[in-house]
Amino acid sequence: MADVTFDIKEHLGVLSESSRGWKKELNIVIWNDREPKFDIREWSPDYTKMSKGLTFTADELQELKQILEEMEL
Repeated sequence: MADVTFDIKEHLGVLSESSRGWKKELNIVIWNDREPKFDIREWSPDYTKMSKGLTFTADELQELKQILEEMEL
């Protein structure tokens, strides 16, 4: 399996924190030297480990925002 490289360019916010100290965050991340994407996933306290997550382009995140605004939460 190929190595995955990442660079967290900007921390945008913490959505939650587990009892183990892992934080579910929204960040802007560059994966494997590609274009930056918005990224939601859990990170270990020292950012050496991560869970599976979701990445979004700016357009996809805008669509998600519209969907969430239309929902009655």
